[in-house]
Amino acid sequence: MTPQIDDIDRKILRILQRNAALSVDEVAEQIALSRNACWRRMRALEDRGVLTAKVALADPQALGCPLQVMVLIRSSSHDPEWLVRFHRVVDSMPEVVGAYRMTGDLDYLLRVRVADVAGYDLFYKKLITRMPLSDISASFVMEEIKETTALPVT
Repeated sequence: MTPQIDDIDRKILRILQRNAALSVDEVAEQIALSRNACWRRMRALEDRGVLTAKVALADPQALGCPLQVMVLIRSSSHDPEWLVRFHRVVDSMPEVVGAYRMTGDLDYLLRVRVADVAGYDLFYKKLITRMPLSDISASFVMEEIKETTALPVT
C-alpha cells in the first residue's frame, strides 16, 4: 500500500531529493511552514518509510570511475542456487552500482562504473571467472543526458 502524502509532504520530498543536507529551518522556510511542523512531517516521512536514506552523491570523475557501462547478461541457468550465487557475486563487486533482473530477451542489466575500457576488461574477466554466464555484452555510455536519484513526486 502506498503511504498517503499531501502537497506539503510533496514539497518537502522535492526539496530533500535535491539536497538532503539542508537544515530543517531551511526546508521550513522554503515551504512557509514552522520549524516544528516541518520537523514533524520530515520525521513522519521517515517513520512511514517514504524517506529511506540520506546520502552524499559523489562525482565519478573525481573518484576515478568516469566510464559508465551497461552490461547485458543472459544466463542459461535459472535455478535458486545460481541466483543466490549471482546476487553474492554482484554485491561483492564495487564497480556494480546497479543490478536489475529483467523481462524480455536478456536476464540481467548491470550498471557498472570504471576508469576506462581497460578497467571494464578487468571487471569483465573477474565476473566471468566467478559466475557461469550464457552471454554477456556491454554498451559504453557516451553521454549522460539525464542522471538523477530524485523520484517523481506528483
